[in-house]
Amino acid sequence: MVSAEAELDFEKGYRSNLDGTRALLEAVRHAGGGYRPRIVYSSSMAVFGAPFPESIPTIFHLTPLTSYGTAKAIGELLLADYTRRGFCDGIGLRLPAICVRPGTPNKAASGFFSRSSASRSPARKRFSVADMVRHTHASPRAAVGFLIHAAEFRATRSDRASTFRCRESSCTVGEQILALARIAGKRVAGRIRRVPDPLTERIVAGWPDQADAQRACELGFVAEDSFDEIIRVHIEDELNGHFRGVMRFADIGSSFRVPERSEGARNP
Repeated sequence: MVSAEAELDFEKGYRSNLDGTRALLEAVRHAGGGYRPRIVYSSSMAVFGAPFPESIPTIFHLTPLTSYGTAKAIGELLLADYTRRGFCDGIGLRLPAICVRPGTPNKAASGFFSRSSASRSPARKRFSVADMVRHTHASPRAAVGFLIHAAEFRATRSDRASTFRCRESSCTVGEQILALARIAGKRVAGRIRRVPDPLTERIVAGWPDQADAQRACELGFVAEDSFDEIIRVHIEDELNGHFRGVMRFADIGSSFRVPERSEGARNP
């Protein structure tokens, strides 16, 4: 259950994100038979909480600021303990924002990163945080690669039960929109609207900007080097490699709202 939705529905969020994870781990434990399956756990940067350094180091305190992040942090600890006890072979991944994400809309607070990349309709292309907000991104193609690699690579003793921060591309919302303008044209980028959303702003304010992914890189987890590349991957994977004048990006995620810029401010 994604971030904003879990924040709005406390009981349902924990039932899905925490109780569901624990039930899976218990099913693996009771299966027995001496088999230790590799479990790949998709975690999140939401496990961290302020105050943040310029970049989150490999080892950093888990002090989440949302119910979603708390459930993810507990999941990481459960995975480590079940691995320590020999019930499974767990590897966790703290994924960046995945965009441009295909599929139907959901209530993920990070959905505006895909909306500001482009969407199917000018009326739906909106975001709710300031242009200078920085975050990390990877494409759905890279995310699939993360998960497959985590399932297959040979973990050392020290890497078992670890949760890694995956390699990613870092940019601001404004830089993301400029990338869209370079590839899809200023007309497409100009359709983006600002629609304020206090809940999204509060959640995003509790996210770190960047994190050290050196260990993940050493282990072979790879992703795009720039947001331009992420948009091109979307064109290849979702638009059959063709651009027909209107970027038909999937409209997913929740609305983002940001206060209107002061008069005279430059629009990207």
